[in-house]
This record gives sequence, structure tokens and C-alpha cells, in this order.
Amino acid sequence: MLKKILVALDRSEMGQQVFGQALALAKLTQANLLLLHVLSPEEEGSPYLPMLSNVDYYPGFSGRSFELYQKQWDKFEDESLKMLQSFSAQANTAQIPTEFTQMLGNPGRTICKLAANWGADLIVIGRRGRSGLAELFLGSVSNYVMHHVSCSVYIVHYPTSLQNPEKVVETTSVAN
Repeated sequence: MLKKILVALDRSEMGQQVFGQALALAKLTQANLLLLHVLSPEEEGSPYLPMLSNVDYYPGFSGRSFELYQKQWDKFEDESLKMLQSFSAQANTAQIPTEFTQMLGNPGRTICKLAANWGADLIVIGRRGRSGLAELFLGSVSNYVMHHVSCSVYIVHYPTSLQNPEKVVETTSVAN
């Protein structure tokens, strides 16, 4: 029986679908949820780190660039935290015990480490469907997690139909 479900979220529409699936599972199994967002420069929508190679040519440019980056990063962090608070409130309203955390790091490794430390029975995570060279160069967090944890993994797949982009294909993978 599931008692602890770790939900790996990002700020995309996919994150909303992942949360919805996890909430439905928690309702069915009366499991606790731990919502996780990993702050990572690789996440879609995160601010870009300023180039520091122009310091010699444009004195003062790097300082202003870094200040702008820091403001954008702080905004990104705050918006992500608000997303977690909103999802947590929805789960609590549905009588599902829920906590949340936001951590800085490599998404795959961070998810695996938290799952082990918290004693998760299941991880719910999204998959965008990268394969081939895209997966080789950009990586696949869900693939990494699936191969590096000892608990089950429930993968919510990104929509594959161009005719109906709102519909999430409800194919799942469970691995031990």
C-alpha cells in the first residue's frame, strides 16, 4: 500500500498534469504527498546566467548583468514557491496530508536523494518525450530517476497528439 508519494513538479503545464495524477492517486490510497520543485538553471523558463567573458571589454557590465540575473532568479524562485503553495492548498482542501519543499540542484539526483531520505513509496514525475539525440544532450530527468531509485515511479507522459494538445496521454510506467 502507498503511504508516501513524492511529486516532482516543474512550472510547465506538464507540472499541473503531474500534480493532478498524484492527487488522484493520493485520494485513492490515502497517501501523504510531498511536493518537490527543484530549482535548476536547466528548467524551462529559468533565467539565463549572464556571460562573464565580456568583463575586460565592458567594465561594469558583468555587475549589472549579475544584478539583473539575481532579480530574475529571485522572481523565478518566488513564482515556483507560490506554485507549490497553491498545489499544497488544493491537496489539503481535498483532505490529503501534504507538505512541500523547493531545493536547488540537479533535478534527477535531487529527486532520488529526497525520495530515499523521505522513504517514498512512489515518485510521480512527468516526461516530455525526449529521445535520441535530444535525450543524450539535454538528458531525461524521468529516465534518470527511474534507473536510480528503489521505489516505484509513475510517469505522466507529455501529450503526443498534435490534434489535441490539451489531452495528456495516460500511459504510465512503473519501475522498481
